[in-house]
Amino acid sequence: MAKKRVHEIAKERGIPSKEVIAVLQRAGLDVKAAASSVDENDIRRAFSPPVEEAAQTNGAAARSNRSDAGVPAAQRPAEGTREAAPVAGTPRGWRAGRWRAPRARPREAGSGGRRRRVVIEGSQAGRRPSGPPPPQQPPRRRGRRRRTPWVERDLEAERIAAEQEAAAEENRPVEINSGATVKEVAETLGLTTAEVIKKLMTLGEMATLTQTLSDDAIQVLAEEFDKKVEIVHAADVVEDEPRYDDDESELIARPPVVTIMGHVDHGKTSLLDAVRETEVVAGEAGGITQHIGAYQVHHADHTISFLDTPGHQAFTAMRARGAKVTDVAVIVVAADDGVMPQTVEAIDHAKAAEVPIMVAVNKIDKEGADPNRVRGELAQQGLTPADWGGDTEFVDVSAKTRDGLDNMLDTIVTISELLELKANPNTEASGSVIESRLDPGRGPVVSVLIQRGTLKISDALVAGAAWGRVRAMHDYRGERVQVARPGEPVEVLGFDGVPEAGEHVRVVENERLARQLAGDRAHRLKTEALARRQGVKVSLEDVFTRAQQGVASELALIVKADVAGSLEAIEDEIAKLPQDQVTVNVIHDGVGGINESDVMLASASDAVIIGFNVRPVQDARAIAEREGVEIRAYTVIYRAIDDLRSAMEGLLEPEEVEQTVATVEVRDTFRASRVGTIAGCFVLTGTLRRGATVRLVRDGTVAYEGRIASLRRFKEDAREVATGFECGVVLENFADVKPGDVLEAYEMRQVERAL
Repeated sequence: MAKKRVHEIAKERGIPSKEVIAVLQRAGLDVKAAASSVDENDIRRAFSPPVEEAAQTNGAAARSNRSDAGVPAAQRPAEGTREAAPVAGTPRGWRAGRWRAPRARPREAGSGGRRRRVVIEGSQAGRRPSGPPPPQQPPRRRGRRRRTPWVERDLEAERIAAEQEAAAEENRPVEINSGATVKEVAETLGLTTAEVIKKLMTLGEMATLTQTLSDDAIQVLAEEFDKKVEIVHAADVVEDEPRYDDDESELIARPPVVTIMGHVDHGKTSLLDAVRETEVVAGEAGGITQHIGAYQVHHADHTISFLDTPGHQAFTAMRARGAKVTDVAVIVVAADDGVMPQTVEAIDHAKAAEVPIMVAVNKIDKEGADPNRVRGELAQQGLTPADWGGDTEFVDVSAKTRDGLDNMLDTIVTISELLELKANPNTEASGSVIESRLDPGRGPVVSVLIQRGTLKISDALVAGAAWGRVRAMHDYRGERVQVARPGEPVEVLGFDGVPEAGEHVRVVENERLARQLAGDRAHRLKTEALARRQGVKVSLEDVFTRAQQGVASELALIVKADVAGSLEAIEDEIAKLPQDQVTVNVIHDGVGGINESDVMLASASDAVIIGFNVRPVQDARAIAEREGVEIRAYTVIYRAIDDLRSAMEGLLEPEEVEQTVATVEVRDTFRASRVGTIAGCFVLTGTLRRGATVRLVRDGTVAYEGRIASLRRFKEDAREVATGFECGVVLENFADVKPGDVLEAYEMRQVERAL
């Protein structure tokens, strides 16, 4: 029996793939993705006319149950309208099967200077309508109108809502910028600078008004003053960035943004070159991409924007700064080589960014190509093909023979349709920096992907600490353009500096405002960098502090080793650690030195880097210091595992353990008029202290739990009684003490839990 894929059915019927999936699922078919295959018999059954007729029959039945079922057909509202116009001869007041009293027309009547209202009850005086009789109107009451109960309920609901909102506002944490000074912290918390400085002195830190405080110091200060704060980093939220709330009617479909990722020399640029029919590969040294390019292709009345990255540094750098640029990540894998280390790295980066993943199995024309082997290897990485019942789309392509390219583009279009990508073009432009460089002849050249609005010549722009006015724009072909719409990449000239990749770009009213915002951002970045120098972003030592602050008990790691055997041994030891209460999540591993990509991934994921017999390469250490990422280097495996175990134990909350401090036997009892029952006791073990928590055990059963109200030696009050001595004990609110009872004194202690 012939089969068809979902996106082929959608193309034939001219409807979106998601509608086809919905119809097939209603028909009882297990269809999950646009690449899923369906038998033609099942297609005909799902889209058969009886289904439509049944829907019409059900609709007719539903209409027959309306309130106008008993109304003559000529007087019913027409189909598809809210209410049909009244038919000639229909009594006034008759609408859609219900009687509505006609509006009263007052007229004056009476004598003696008094006036009264007379209501005309029909369209003609003295004539009764042929329809159902009108309901009797209650007599109109004179005097002041009483407030109806529903108004009172509304007022009560408004009062409760206002109280709830006030309580939520009181419990809402105060936002404070990372790198704030002592003065700024005091103003934000509503305190005097003297109070803050005094508290810092008691905590053992001397500070001046203009000194920058670390994030940990700000949190400790807030806790000391019983305040709730939320530290805001420049990488998370762009200062003064407006919150967009576009109306649905203003949105139009925008092109999807696709990032090509994968192992070196697996044909990423060759594949993109084959799609856009240009000779990019020929102009690049060694066949490796030397810059970040952004290109657009047109396929089946759809436009697709491609980002061609030289690796994963820029991709992760954009994510580390909060930029959500990519809509779909295409992982390119060579059919003859299979999954390689950088392939796994690309998958880890895409998963960490929560971007939909599609796999392009390239070089299927080469000898030794085995696409099924590639599918099996990727299934072990968590990318199960849709043909195997998974959620990941796989496409076999060849950049050399151009085989399968149309299928790849069809799949990208289908995924983008399911994502329902939309943007508002009729507003001020905003987007993200894809790449920036300093050109000797043209100055700062910034590649910008427009995500919302329309960018025009002469617009004032701000991107992080850089600002400027658009002097010229070029599209991906190098041609000058006057406007750029959502989903389009353009090169912009006119910035005063070179902003970093991932920075948010937006149009502002004028150059003065742009200069002011850029200056404020530059100052904030500088103070935040000073704060980062005072402490790393995440370390194995501060995991316990993070656990106390409510952070989830999870430790993210990046593991690098000199050889594959060492890497496997470390991961085996990590897997042996108990992880039922604290989870160690190895988000990336690899063989070789610790590079910039590892540091940026750790920064974006709040991870710690562990290296075994490897060191940071190139500028990785400098970037780690700037981003506040901890790098731990080891030469002995068990030391790394011991540190991990200690960190995981620090994430566990302390356990309350009962510890018996004394065991006392009751040998006799005495009655005192003012005191009550006094138990004459002998301390068998430990030291009994006044005010201790005790339980009274009689014949193996606990008869009382409470505290010691009085403890005496002879006739004198005693603070404690040691082993082997006699004493008199009075229990709090308990007099039924008998000889032979045993008192167990205990205390609860918090003990650090071990794995």
